[in-house]
Amino acid sequence: MTEGNFVDYVKAYVASGKGGRGSVHLHREKYITKGGPDGGDGGRGGHVIIKGNTNHWTLYHLKFKKHFRAGHGGDGSKSRSSGADGEDVYVQVPLGTVIRDSETNEIISEITENGQEFIICQGGKGGLGNWHFKSSTNQTPRYAQPGLPMQERYITLELKVLADVGLVGFPNAGKSTLLSVITSAKPKIADYEFTTLKPNLGIVAYRDFQTFVMADIPGIIEGAAEGKGLGHYFLRHIERNSTLLFMIPADADDIKKQFDILLDELRRYNPEMLDKDKLIAITKSDMLDQELETELKTELDNVLPVDYVFISSITQKGIIMLKDKLWRMLNN
Repeated sequence: MTEGNFVDYVKAYVASGKGGRGSVHLHREKYITKGGPDGGDGGRGGHVIIKGNTNHWTLYHLKFKKHFRAGHGGDGSKSRSSGADGEDVYVQVPLGTVIRDSETNEIISEITENGQEFIICQGGKGGLGNWHFKSSTNQTPRYAQPGLPMQERYITLELKVLADVGLVGFPNAGKSTLLSVITSAKPKIADYEFTTLKPNLGIVAYRDFQTFVMADIPGIIEGAAEGKGLGHYFLRHIERNSTLLFMIPADADDIKKQFDILLDELRRYNPEMLDKDKLIAITKSDMLDQELETELKTELDNVLPVDYVFISSITQKGIIMLKDKLWRMLNN
């Protein structure tokens, strides 16, 4: 999936259908000159419904269609015939989509299951026909109810990527390279910061044909929680990951300090992220000889609060061990 096709933020206008009018009709036929009221009810207006669909991975299909209007309900007619209900409109979205009110920014609903439906705009109820109002004192009512009006609103759809493992690290830490090595994903890789501008998803093949999903997001910099770099634009994508893999290069000046900065940015964005399972991958470890690695390992054992593994995406060093650790964390 190219960067241009990954759309995770869309604003849309949605409008339900109005209810049909009830009918004012008095029954007339041969030999029956005063048959009484028989006006039918109006039909219900169509709903606008948000529906989860696993066939969609992004909101790209909504990029060019941002207006959704349901059908109006039909008017009632004679012989107590009800009007037709308005046609419902379905807006298909990928799992992990958050629906917000564009004016208040309030979260209305979240779609997390395939086939899950949420009525975002309810169709107007149809009006009652005049036969409902017949009584002993008013045997020929000449009035009926109008249908209820339509609902309309502007909504914002935000996609939070659903993945098992989220890659977290500074720019150029080797996240995209790792994803390209252990999955079939083909993210853009280059030797400059913010090569990755949109999240990339890949499926990691494990033993016995088992798999898990890994997400590579743009690099974090200090102040990301306040919106610096790509800040809020991508931090939401790791809110739904059950495990976080922190990527820190072996040539970093201070591995513990980098881990603390990354952790602090996540805490400031959403403190609940600290409850997720965490693992550190020391990347680019092919640059270390055995003596340096042993020395670094002794130092890290004393300062790092979570488990870690030395890896190199180029030489495949530690990749199998990394998969094993992630699989155990996901399935404990």
